Amino acid sequence: MVSAEHTTTPAVRGRRRRAGPRTRPRAASLALHGVLLCASGAAVLPVVWIVLTSLKPRGAWQSTRIELFHDPSPANYVQVLGSTSFLTWFANSLVVAGGTTALALLLAATTGYALSRFRFPGMRPLLWTLLVTQMFPVAILIVPLYNVLSGLGLINTHLGLTLTYLTIAVPFSAWMLRGTFDTIPVEIDEAGRVDGLSPLGTFWRLVLPLARPGLAVVAFYAFITAWGEVAYATAFLTTDATATLAVGLGQFVGQQKAEWGMLSAASVLIAAPATVVFLLVQRHLVAGLAAGSGKS
Repeated sequence: MVSAEHTTTPAVRGRRRRAGPRTRPRAASLALHGVLLCASGAAVLPVVWIVLTSLKPRGAWQSTRIELFHDPSPANYVQVLGSTSFLTWFANSLVVAGGTTALALLLAATTGYALSRFRFPGMRPLLWTLLVTQMFPVAILIVPLYNVLSGLGLINTHLGLTLTYLTIAVPFSAWMLRGTFDTIPVEIDEAGRVDGLSPLGTFWRLVLPLARPGLAVVAFYAFITAWGEVAYATAFLTTDATATLAVGLGQFVGQQKAEWGMLSAASVLIAAPATVVFLLVQRHLVAGLAAGSGKS
């Protein structure tokens, strides 16, 4: 069979090369930019609205007039930081989210490496079990987890809450890191052993540095899981001294009325650490997600 390339004359092929890349019609370009602007506006509008509400005086959000700025003031921020236990909640959340991130990285990296490099009976059922555990709703797990933590004496402790978050973060992270380790050639492990490194030394000094994109994704996922979680924190922490931000913000919403100004100001302050973590790892996020999407 003769290909189409061979049936075309040199003149036709020359015209195709001179035509260059195909340009998009102006109407299609305008429609594409319009859709992108609408999507960007829909994503940014809630955040902008919360920031503007946090700068309005108390009760101004109830006005029927639509005003972007109405006597802007940092009063809500001052009241949140000075009249509530926000800083205590903030410190507690940092402890829980930091502990969850560190332990999730350790457990997920070792589990993902073992699943990628070793073959053992029951490996495939274990892989599917890691995914199936993510399908259970959080609500049905609260009671059994509460009984376990109560038996261990870990209710109202940050360690107990951190352990419950690991049940969410580790299975998905291990699956993702297994895909990342699959993209690293096994010859690197063999070269490390030839050079006299132990299996742990090969894993720590050669493999982990090459898996930085996947580790960045796992760190971001684990931190966000612990930082913004509400259900477990509300059920397992009942005292103000151990409360995290998710529990503390509930005090701004009463049965009859909510302090939306203070709630908005606290939300802006809460978003700051998550933004910092995102900026630190965003350079590796795309590569890490692509590497972790490998099929078993």
